[in-house]
Amino acid sequence: MPHYEPTSRRPIANIFRLTAQGVTRFCVRLGFHPDTISYLSIVAAALAAVCFWRSGTHRILLLFAPGFCYLRLWFNMLDGMVALASGKASWRGEILNDLPDRVSDVLIFAGVAHSGWMNPLFGYWAAIFALLTAYVGMFGQAVGVQREFSGVMSKPWRMVALHAGAWITIACLWWNDGSIRFLRLTVLDWACLTVVAGCLQTMTIRLKRIMAALRSKAAAN
Repeated sequence: MPHYEPTSRRPIANIFRLTAQGVTRFCVRLGFHPDTISYLSIVAAALAAVCFWRSGTHRILLLFAPGFCYLRLWFNMLDGMVALASGKASWRGEILNDLPDRVSDVLIFAGVAHSGWMNPLFGYWAAIFALLTAYVGMFGQAVGVQREFSGVMSKPWRMVALHAGAWITIACLWWNDGSIRFLRLTVLDWACLTVVAGCLQTMTIRLKRIMAALRSKAAAN
């Protein structure tokens, strides 16, 4: 069976890859399947969602929820590294790399929506736009050019926005007389609206680059 090479890979800074190199070798040595790691990313996302959801009655969980969001990202990186290092990369693996990501986005933003610290509608709109952003990014690959990972609100930055929202919220609860509202919206309202606005910019950039790549491809033919 010929060696499979993924058609698109998300650009990841070397400093982040270094955090997973030892674990990658360990997983390959033990025969740990990359699909299992993809499923673990959903587990991490579910833990983040539970932390956000229960933070309404246990505010200390706002400190830990972002950690599970980043663990989700780390598993997302690790599964691809293990797949390539073990020679188990496949079309099936590409599907199982992306589908858990979309499940994870919905879980996390649903947890945020029902945290009690925000208007739930903003959380669900953030989830919808996160899905649309990923969907638009895959258009390029679907029509025969490159997959797009560009834009200001890619998956890692969505998690950073939630991290900022969670920690600013708990800081306000501790040191701002419990006030978490600014211009009538809560901190997490603003965080999710930032995600929505960033996703709009990201979708626009990705569509422009995909269309430019298609025009270049057509001109070359």
